[in-house]
Amino acid sequence: MNPIAFELFGISIGWYGIIISLGILLGVVLATYRAKRENLPEDTIIDLVLWAVPIAVVGTRIYYVAFNWSYYGQNLIEIFNVRQGGLAIHGGIIAGVSVGYFFSKIKNISFWKLADICAPSIILGQAIGRWGNFINQEAYGRPTELPWAIEINGVNVHPTFLYESLWNLLVFAFLLYFTKRKKFDGQIFLLYVGMYSFARFFIEALRVDSLMFGSFRIAQVISVVTIIGAIGVGLYLDKKCD
Repeated sequence: MNPIAFELFGISIGWYGIIISLGILLGVVLATYRAKRENLPEDTIIDLVLWAVPIAVVGTRIYYVAFNWSYYGQNLIEIFNVRQGGLAIHGGIIAGVSVGYFFSKIKNISFWKLADICAPSIILGQAIGRWGNFINQEAYGRPTELPWAIEINGVNVHPTFLYESLWNLLVFAFLLYFTKRKKFDGQIFLLYVGMYSFARFFIEALRVDSLMFGSFRIAQVISVVTIIGAIGVGLYLDKKCD
């Protein structure tokens, strides 16, 4: 599939950017609706998005470049070329959550309450955004003869982007279902990071383009740390609310 959707005033518009933008837009609409139900001011989510999204996008790129510095250190101009992909979701999550934390302090809003509101939107955006990887033929797995394999450069491989997208949609549905059953603020967000990281650990083992630190797959290390952290913080918040 042609990664270029159309041209506008001589500028090529890629499917990757369109898909990412769609994920963000739907996430904003959902989070705004959820914020209203939590009696937060109507402009809370829009104000947050204006800061969080640009910084999160920069975070995804910085993270990706940092762990590919052997290449980008020799090709500095390529650091700014994001049209072909090269955005690492963990970098975006770290940057976005950091912005959300400081935003909540400035607005005098509970960080955990805000995080719970936004968590389903984040995982929905991730589910949609993975299809941008399909368009760019990236984030795929090792060769396989399974009937649902996709062909990349003449080789049948695991569609790891699809595995993650489907899992993310399941997590999204579960978070919406569990919202009315949560015991404490922060539980929805912690379930999001824990459940996403659980699947990402195993899916990452299938990928052939993992970011590496020595012999370790960075995404797997981050996933393990995140799961342990989510459990620990969850136990603390649960005990605190008793």
